[in-house]
Amino acid sequence: MDYEVIKINENSWRIEDSGVRFFLLVGTEKALLIDSGMRVDNARNIAEVLTDLPIMLVNTHADRDHICSNEQFAEFYMHPAEEPIYRRSGKAGKIIPVSEGDVIDLGERELRVISLPGHTPGSIALLDVRNRVLISGDPVQEHGRIFMFGDHRDMKDYIRSLEHLASYRDRFDYIWPSHADIPISPDVVMKLHDGAQDILDGKLEGRATDMFGKSIVEYDLGFCTMLCD
Repeated sequence: MDYEVIKINENSWRIEDSGVRFFLLVGTEKALLIDSGMRVDNARNIAEVLTDLPIMLVNTHADRDHICSNEQFAEFYMHPAEEPIYRRSGKAGKIIPVSEGDVIDLGERELRVISLPGHTPGSIALLDVRNRVLISGDPVQEHGRIFMFGDHRDMKDYIRSLEHLASYRDRFDYIWPSHADIPISPDVVMKLHDGAQDILDGKLEGRATDMFGKSIVEYDLGFCTMLCD
């Protein structure tokens, strides 16, 4: 399968997999995969080439393009609100629940969980505390498409989550999203908030289109596209 491994710094890599990316972060004691790919089914093997440390997995959420290699792990971290979505994909494994404020310690590298419901009920971001980087999953993107259509999306929750994320603004300098541009500025958070609020308030005109056989509305925010019911 086609994928590309890109070294970000001495202890961080991104793996580009058909329009989505996942990450490997390494501490002094453990390593962590953040998501497991869309097409690759061997994320653990990819990581094992890059580090000899024990490898864990956390999922930012359970959409299919983030969980392809999950079955390489007997257990993994995920917000419990994602389990129904995850199980509908037919995937197995034990979910270790994480939620707002939990810390995954890799050894001199702490990752703090930030809860961001809206794109999915249990979407999370991870704050790499020492390195001042936010790994955002899908809710925060620039020059990408944010999916807000379907039965488990909630625009009001999404807006509240962006407000919550903005409260962390002084704790990160860069954002590493799962799609589109990387890195991006923390300023994107409130730009997305304002755009989503304009959609909710009927201030933006969308374009009707189809995706996956479903009628949706596409909103051009100028810096990002939002796809809604």
